[in-house]
Amino acid sequence: MSDASAGPAHWYQRPWVLLTAPVLPAVLDALLADDLGSPPQLSASLLAAAALLFRRRWPVPVLLLTLPGLQVGYIWLAPMLALYTVAATERRRPVLATGAVLVALAQFLPWPYDGVAWDRTTALAAMYSLMTAAAPVALGLLVQTRHELAFRLDELTRGQHRERQLLEQSVLSTERARLAREMHDVVAHQVSLISIQAAVLQVRSDDPKAAAESARTIRQLSVRTLEELRQLVGVLRAAGGDGQGPTPQPTLADLPGLITGSGLDAVLDTEFGTRRHWPEPVERAAYRTVQEALTNIRKHAPGSTVAVRLRSGGGRLHVEVRNGPAAPGAEPLLLPSGGHGLIGLRERAQQLGGTLETRRTEDGGYLVSASLPLIPTQTARE
Repeated sequence: MSDASAGPAHWYQRPWVLLTAPVLPAVLDALLADDLGSPPQLSASLLAAAALLFRRRWPVPVLLLTLPGLQVGYIWLAPMLALYTVAATERRRPVLATGAVLVALAQFLPWPYDGVAWDRTTALAAMYSLMTAAAPVALGLLVQTRHELAFRLDELTRGQHRERQLLEQSVLSTERARLAREMHDVVAHQVSLISIQAAVLQVRSDDPKAAAESARTIRQLSVRTLEELRQLVGVLRAAGGDGQGPTPQPTLADLPGLITGSGLDAVLDTEFGTRRHWPEPVERAAYRTVQEALTNIRKHAPGSTVAVRLRSGGGRLHVEVRNGPAAPGAEPLLLPSGGHGLIGLRERAQQLGGTLETRRTEDGGYLVSASLPLIPTQTARE
């Protein structure tokens, strides 16, 4: 591609051509309209034509310079071009109206002025003068309006582009926060199980068979953790549109396995079983609520009894995880905790239009209770 393609498509679209092109017809108009033997009239007409070179920088003064040529030299092209420029660039309507009236008067009044006899010819001359002033004004206002509309359309386009960028950033931020919550739940749960098995391995180090079993369990939990992280990354890639299908996420049907493998004395109590299908975001939120609660119990109340209860009513799914105090002499897991787990659960419930309650119980235990609507208010981003 040549360098010429970067500029205007045609030579006549160059700025200097557009500026000087009207001057040549105006000079020709001056030479044809005026008597070559009358230098004052010809000078006024040529001055009006030359002044057009400055019409874009000083449109109103240029218009005033063309008026003498219009009245004494009988030209019409230079004043009409100057008035058109004023109409296309001047936003002050009184200035434009004054310029139009001056052009009409200069066209109508004879030179030298010796009075006006109103007859049919005079009326036609008045109409011609008004049309001479009205035509460039109408065309100039049309061009000015077109420029304003183009400018506003460009602003609107840029505004819509900015809004789309902000929306994309908001969606991306929400997706990142959701993925962070998922990863926190998965990693915290599995790492706590690995920590328990590591403690068991330390206690049973003198029993080779038991140590081998604990090591096998640790390996299985590690593989499971990596697999769940891989699934979460797969979800993110599917959301990014790489053509892969969505990876299945945990549902209520996975709760029995979660509770059985938690290493806690936990009981699942549900009035409808775990095979009933609720909306997928609701089931996943319920599963993550139980998972995070069990993780916290292993960290802060080891050896306690746990009751997981699921109920439905009033168009909501109620999830309750209640544990008693830690067993006497049990050592809590020394795992890092930033306090983001419960915050993430609360945000998850609020996004679905539900609520989350956490509090200590009278017997020294803890209660985590979530109420999730069966028709979530926001499911697209889940």
